[in-house]
Amino acid sequence: MAPVNDPKVFLIFGNGWIAGQLKDLLRKSGKTVITSPARTENREQVLGDLNLHKPDRVINCAGIRGLPNVDWCEDHKVETMRSNVLGALNLVDCCFQLGIHITHVGSACIFDRDITLSDEKPFTEEDEPNYSASWFSRSRLICENAISHYPNLLLLRIRVPIGADLNPNNLITKLMKYDKLLSVPASGSILPNLLPGAILLSEHAETGIYNLISPEPFTNNEIMELVKKHVRPSLTWENFELADQNKVLKAPRCNPIYNPAKLVSKLAELGYHVKNSHEALEDLVLEMKQKGIK
Repeated sequence: MAPVNDPKVFLIFGNGWIAGQLKDLLRKSGKTVITSPARTENREQVLGDLNLHKPDRVINCAGIRGLPNVDWCEDHKVETMRSNVLGALNLVDCCFQLGIHITHVGSACIFDRDITLSDEKPFTEEDEPNYSASWFSRSRLICENAISHYPNLLLLRIRVPIGADLNPNNLITKLMKYDKLLSVPASGSILPNLLPGAILLSEHAETGIYNLISPEPFTNNEIMELVKKHVRPSLTWENFELADQNKVLKAPRCNPIYNPAKLVSKLAELGYHVKNSHEALEDLVLEMKQKGIK
């Protein structure tokens, strides 16, 4: 299904891993893609770029996650808040003032569950977030509360993004570097299958919150078994418990499970199929193998 007003010009804020993948997909589909150099928290810079380029759509991928992981945010609290809260709010508000639709790539790491219980219902977009134990998650929760009421906003929540490469932000890359892993079922975002859907939602000017999550939870062990089978046969690891993991982290992690029925249904209306996580993971790891990644 084609958008009623086919957007041609996309202005992207952010220059990271996910932004790069979105830009490649947009360019392949014939869109004009412009990367803004503006600091999202600088209102004059943001308004200057919006007025200069007059985009049909804005996508915000700017934000701080921290490397090698989100523990970085615990020691850089001001930088995290300025980017993840002030910058996002400023950009969304500027787009609102100019009547521009904006897609904000947010985080699904604002929910958690008791992993000892097996009968908890998966979270939906209607549930109230319940997790802010890490500074990264706190910043993302504050951000969501600040911007979610804007009528020009599509807010996409992602979690532990996975791609067919060895980028430092890829969950696979991180897991391959660890000797010990926690392996409990949780939801995640398998990007090669989900990002085309994200672009469709933006093109159609959808608004509100969507969990950009692959259907069906999976474990770290399942990911590693696939990588070991198809990419790196020498891969080895051990498992440990949640209490042991927390001892080596500056901030605890969440392990939520989501119900992405809203996303799957809307994208089906637009003619796009969202794969279940196990199919999408298998396809992704085979793509890594075809690329010669080892």
